[in-house]
Amino acid sequence: MELKNDTFIKALLRQDTDYTPVWLMRQAGRYLPEYREVRANAGGFLDLCRNTDFATVVTLQPVERFNLDAAILFSDILTVPDAMGLGLSFVAGEGPKFAHPIQDENAVKQLAVPDMEKLSYVFNAVASIKQALNGRVPLIGFSGSPWTLACYMVEGGSSREFRLIKSMLYSRPDLLHRVLEINAQAVTAYLNQQIAAGANAVQIFDTWGGVLSDKAFGEFSLQYITKIINGLTKTDADGNPIPVIVFVKGGGLWLEQMANCGADALGLDWTVDIAAARRLVGDKVALQGNFDPMALFGTKQAVEAEVARILAGYGKGNGHIFNLGHGIHQHTDPERVKDLVEAVHSLSKAYH
Repeated sequence: MELKNDTFIKALLRQDTDYTPVWLMRQAGRYLPEYREVRANAGGFLDLCRNTDFATVVTLQPVERFNLDAAILFSDILTVPDAMGLGLSFVAGEGPKFAHPIQDENAVKQLAVPDMEKLSYVFNAVASIKQALNGRVPLIGFSGSPWTLACYMVEGGSSREFRLIKSMLYSRPDLLHRVLEINAQAVTAYLNQQIAAGANAVQIFDTWGGVLSDKAFGEFSLQYITKIINGLTKTDADGNPIPVIVFVKGGGLWLEQMANCGADALGLDWTVDIAAARRLVGDKVALQGNFDPMALFGTKQAVEAEVARILAGYGKGNGHIFNLGHGIHQHTDPERVKDLVEAVHSLSKAYH
């Protein structure tokens, strides 16, 4: 299916565009009243993810409301470990919980790449969303990185200290490497199935990469991200390239290493100076980012000023995709999102 707006794909491939494309991490979600309405009808969060019609509707909601340049599959990074039989649930006010965390040698030995049939609801959603978009904008598929998935799998849920997984890293690195290897194989198969179902690009979220030490990041995270990228389908059925984005929250220290992992683009959080990042990576990769999500709680004028600052920091030329430095906050006013998207589109034309 030919894309009516391929600006996002062109920017990822560092091709010339008329303006800087924009999409937002977690753009489909709780800050939108129309999402909250669908969520109330769906039941729980996982019920929403597993229902093809609901997942399609909420993926398209922000594209209908704002002039965004890409849609992103509505799902969750924890679908993969859930398919491994770890017993995922979402507790109100507490976030994700696993009934069967991977915390000892026996649990690690039993861990296996899941049958992708268990994740068919995700691939069905990709196909349904692709059909509903009808070429309007590209569709992004995604997964968590092996390290980030392992953090939840070992800790049994969210963590502030990462004590359990870091204890495994330093006392039994062999066990952790086995978990990461299985995760890498699972994520590769998972993303390839999303591509086969119609995803135009994929993003690997390494949300917790930034909690690792300098040495450990390369060994326990980037190594496995690189393995995944090497195993991904490079083109769709029509021969169109499928770009890959890698986003490491807190990963600004390692941009030069990350630029060699095979990704087409690197996501930046708000702690990184985008001009400095562009100097570091040169023409190896495109850059995505990096507006502070909390700046959307400012005035319209403040949002526009921050957009202008980031665009000026990147400067003239191709290879910039505008995004937030992490996911949008649930209490964000949708009007500020509209202001951001309009500002990116109007102000960025001067740089192309």
